[in-house]
Amino acid sequence: MPNGIVVTALAARTNFGKLLRRIEETGQSVVIEKRGRPRAVLLSVRDYVRLATPEPEVLRAIGTESKGKGTNRLSAARIDQAINTARKSKQR
Repeated sequence: MPNGIVVTALAARTNFGKLLRRIEETGQSVVIEKRGRPRAVLLSVRDYVRLATPEPEVLRAIGTESKGKGTNRLSAARIDQAINTARKSKQR
């Protein structure tokens, strides 16, 4: 498997914390086998969300524009500040 590892169910149970750290740090998924058969996949929340809710084309376009303008690097606090400023200017 190019972007993941395969472990037995026993190894997954024994090393669960280590597997979670590895997934978080490397982005790799883990296939869990029992008796030589794949039974489950352990993957990051980011990968799960990407699989569960495919990104619509509109969001891709917004993301591309945001990267072009550099607004993708704004912190949550900065975004909240911009929203509050815009709301205050509308109230006047």
